[in-house]
Amino acid sequence: MPITIATWNINSVRLRAGLVARLLREEEPDVLCLQECKSPVDKIPAAQFAELGYPHLVARGQKGYNGVAILSRLPLEDAGHVDWCGRGDARHVAARLENGLTVHNVYIPAGGDVPDPDANEKFAHKLDFLRELRDWGRDGRPARSVLVGDLNIAPREDDVWSHKQLLKVVSHTPVEVAHLGDAQEAGGWVDVTRRDIPEGRLYSWWSYRARDWSASDRGRRLDHVWASGDIAAAAHGSRIRRDVRGWEKPSDHAPVLANFEL
Repeated sequence: MPITIATWNINSVRLRAGLVARLLREEEPDVLCLQECKSPVDKIPAAQFAELGYPHLVARGQKGYNGVAILSRLPLEDAGHVDWCGRGDARHVAARLENGLTVHNVYIPAGGDVPDPDANEKFAHKLDFLRELRDWGRDGRPARSVLVGDLNIAPREDDVWSHKQLLKVVSHTPVEVAHLGDAQEAGGWVDVTRRDIPEGRLYSWWSYRARDWSASDRGRRLDHVWASGDIAAAAHGSRIRRDVRGWEKPSDHAPVLANFEL
């Protein structure tokens, strides 16, 4: 059974509901995972998405902050969530499809501006979150699962516009990359995007601060699709919809997609 899964940090699902609808029409993914929805669950424009053939929704929401949602045209059931760091943040939601595939939608904290956990509580929170994600993967060893989301880390040198200049910038520091690698290894996750596209610069985020984001092209690959080792070979066709970053009033992230033959 072929399944297409997409992930996108939408930066307000209500503000950009029209962009979500456009992506659903153009790509027709079976499952779309959204992060930074910034909305209580009951305020998500679910009826609009249902009219487009996506009647199934599992989400965790917060007013104006965080928020993760899974839209699907395939039936699914709520598979719960993990409250990493015990803060009650809406940063994880899971759903299980009828074929047994579990989709984990994760939004890792950005970490603030100073890459020092002693000086910056937000960075300390990010590292704690990653350690708990590592322990969760090691203890549960996910099977027949996909983990997607805005992981807020660009791990490889060619996942950023300048490895040298970003080594001390949050999202590409060696300590973050190491923690993300530990979490990936502990859960037996395969980076599907880089398995499919192993070479070359690849970005999914461009700052709003750039006057011409496309021309300057100072991007980072912060958004990821991981598959558990038992189904990683079924993944193919990974792609990033860079053009979506250029839509009117866009998110600063672009959607990342992958196909699975399950």
